[in-house]
Amino acid sequence: MPEADRDLLVAAAWLHDIGYAPELRDTGFHPLDGARHLESLGAPARLVRLVAHHSGAVYEAEQRGLSAELAVYEREDSPVLDALILADMTTGPAGQSFDFDTRIDEILVRYEPGSEVHNAISKARPYLKAAVSRTLDRMAHQPM
Repeated sequence: MPEADRDLLVAAAWLHDIGYAPELRDTGFHPLDGARHLESLGAPARLVRLVAHHSGAVYEAEQRGLSAELAVYEREDSPVLDALILADMTTGPAGQSFDFDTRIDEILVRYEPGSEVHNAISKARPYLKAAVSRTLDRMAHQPM
């Protein structure tokens, strides 16, 4: 990760699920609710966009009929978003460390087949796996 983006990545990792907070719930779609809250606080636009688009949010927005609302926040296809996806897709809900496939399977077990999350994660799996692979490749090729 370029040094200039490291603090942004850490902030996005800490804040990406803030939209789950009951007092911030508006649409019930946590990436959008979190992004809107951060935007209302004057958070940097790039941080807001990363929270809005973490972990393939576009797939779940489609399932929920919220694509237009999410599209207000431009998605950046970047090493920072890829690294945020890696962090989210290798960490369980209680902070457990998982490999990618185990984490995806854990999500699919937690959410009922046919639910928005189950459907979205199933569709997003190739996109998420590619982001994780790109990040691991970048990490493997960085000089120590």
